Amino acid sequence: MTQTPPPGCPAHQSHAGMPLIDATGAPDHRVVFRELRENHGPVVKVELEPGVEAWLVMGYRELLSVTRDERLFGHDARNWRDLNDGLVAPDSGLLPMMGWRPNVFQADGEEHRRLRRPVDEAIAGIDQRAVRREIEEICTDLIAAFSGRGSADLIAEYAQVIPTLALASLFGLDREGGQELRRALIALFGSQENSQAGDRAFDQILVDLVLSREHDGGRKDVTSVIVRHESLNSLEERVQTLVPLIGAGNETMTSWIAHTLRLLMTDPRFSGQLRGGSLGVDDALDEALWREPPMNVMPARYALQDTELGGQKIRKGDVLVLGLGAVVDDPMMQTGNGPIAEPGNRAHLAFAAGPHSCPARVPARVIVRTAVGTVLNLLPDLRLSVPAEDLTWFPSPWTRVPTALPVEFSTVEPATPETRA
Repeated sequence: MTQTPPPGCPAHQSHAGMPLIDATGAPDHRVVFRELRENHGPVVKVELEPGVEAWLVMGYRELLSVTRDERLFGHDARNWRDLNDGLVAPDSGLLPMMGWRPNVFQADGEEHRRLRRPVDEAIAGIDQRAVRREIEEICTDLIAAFSGRGSADLIAEYAQVIPTLALASLFGLDREGGQELRRALIALFGSQENSQAGDRAFDQILVDLVLSREHDGGRKDVTSVIVRHESLNSLEERVQTLVPLIGAGNETMTSWIAHTLRLLMTDPRFSGQLRGGSLGVDDALDEALWREPPMNVMPARYALQDTELGGQKIRKGDVLVLGLGAVVDDPMMQTGNGPIAEPGNRAHLAFAAGPHSCPARVPARVIVRTAVGTVLNLLPDLRLSVPAEDLTWFPSPWTRVPTALPVEFSTVEPATPETRA
């Protein structure tokens, strides 16, 4: 009879993967990813929660294979063997991010194309100039609220607020609804004990939003375009179409803004080139994507048949997660500057690849560019008020967002409508 090793025994480590949240939450997660690659290759088993494992894909070639080959790797979580076998508990914190939903993210083939059409059309109808003007006003007002005291937390008072207010405007939520949305999404993306409660709150906000548009044909916000689209057949499909747009959009823009500002204050080369004008804001945003993709690890793909990937035997029903924050250190991705690409190089895969690549990268860039540019203009001597190594991160296996960015700067007079003009 085989005995199970006791908890903490090294024998466990030889069979079970590293907890993924330990990697994404490490002080230097890229060191952890590099060690995993050196020891196990480009595809390695990790633990999503106790007893639930996944393959972490860290290789550039392997990641492209997973994102582009829908015959071998599907999005539909109903193919997840551990979920079907009961290894994933019904109250698991993973399910809000990984459980099946009837939306564009979980569909493949023609079904995906049907569900993607309203998304693409709604985004194509966004007035980018109007978005830029509105975001600039939001950013200026936020900075005015703390500019007189010479200090701030650029996460709670800036990077978290801008995407929430921007998406609330684009999708037709008022500001109070936007703040409720943000609280729900923090819980959802954490994949912890309160994740399902956050998921329920998020869904209810979207149900109420969709219902408010069903009899209001005069609105032209993104929600209204989606609600009226002929490709969608039910309330559930309309609600679920909004889920990845608002959920992923909010979290990833927060991360993108936060990491660009963090680099501005912690990397002298990055700061000098950006403040000196030799590195444009768009190029700085791309460098931030190379170094800290907003979705550090993206769930999920499910193996549709037995196969081989990166030297590992993948079984039908296995789950794979995309190590977007690890793939930048694949030797195939390296340039003469290491993970820092030449300006204009956007091969970083931060928006994923294949049919499911991010549909909203253009409006997201407008929002993030405006947020970063406004800080550069209004707070020219911004500096971190704690050592960079003391920064901590919100717990999540998927994203890596600082819990705070405490900063100091010279006090400035708040902008007024007259000075803005």
